[in-house]
Parts: sequence; structure tokens; C-alpha cells
Amino acid sequence: MPSFDVVSELDAHELRNAVDQARRELTQRYDFRGTETRIEDAGEGFTIVSATEDRAKAALLVFQEKLARRSVSQKFFEFGDVESAGGMTSRLGIVRQEGIPRDEASKILKALKGSKLKVQGQIQGDGLRVTGKKRDDLQKAMAMMKALDDLKRPLSFKNFRD
Repeated sequence: MPSFDVVSELDAHELRNAVDQARRELTQRYDFRGTETRIEDAGEGFTIVSATEDRAKAALLVFQEKLARRSVSQKFFEFGDVESAGGMTSRLGIVRQEGIPRDEASKILKALKGSKLKVQGQIQGDGLRVTGKKRDDLQKAMAMMKALDDLKRPLSFKNFRD
């Protein structure tokens, strides 16, 4: 029976390239000189550290620009507010979010059932598996899911099997 998986995964290689490009630009730009602005890895995300709040916000814009150029969706990230840290520095937290939350997965399943396509879906961890009898129905289901606007995360499709 044909099937495919619906997931929300970030391309780690493209993310690493975007972060490296942003770091390089922060060290080279004149307006960041002397502000000790840097992007640090923080487990499930990143932290932007700078001497002033304005430079931290500007570094965030540089980071977002590099993500866009590398075609990494900003829906994968939750950008925090600038906070004062000790020692006359400011921090801005960026949390990386992957996977499809259960409430969004149920929205997708509800939309699949409402579309009257002859496919079935089931939630599997942080993704979905969609099965159907015909390949054409699965392709229509993919197109329908891509058209959903109210999702918080971008969707990708994997393991298409005939």
C-alpha cells in the first residue's frame, strides 16, 4: 500500500552554513567592532550576545537574513526578547523547534478527512504517516497539505513508497 511520511525537519547542514556566514559577517562589519557581538550554540538553539541591546537586535537581523539566503524557514525558530545580562551585556535567545506538535498533527488529519480524498493518516511520534490505495491520491494529499496556511511549522515529505 503506497504511503509517505510528513515531518518538519530542519536541514542541519544549511543551518550550520547560515550560522557560519552570520558569524563571519559579525566579525567583519564595522558597526559591530568593539561590541563583542557573537552567536553561541546553546543546545536546542542559539544565543546572541552583544554589548548593547541595539547591536543584539542588529545581529538577529543578520542571522535572519542569512537563514533566508540559505532557504531555511524562520518558522523553525522562536526568537526571544533581548534581556540584560551581567557585565553590561545583552542576550537574545533563539530556540530551534522541530517536529510536528500533536495539535498541529490533528489539524492536518482533520483537513485530510475533510478533503474527501481516499487516504488515511496516523500520528507517529513527531510526524504523520499517510497511506492510500492510489499514488495519485497521495500526491493530491501532499498538494493539499502544502496549501494549508495556518500551520506553525513547514512540512516536508519523506519515504514515499509505492
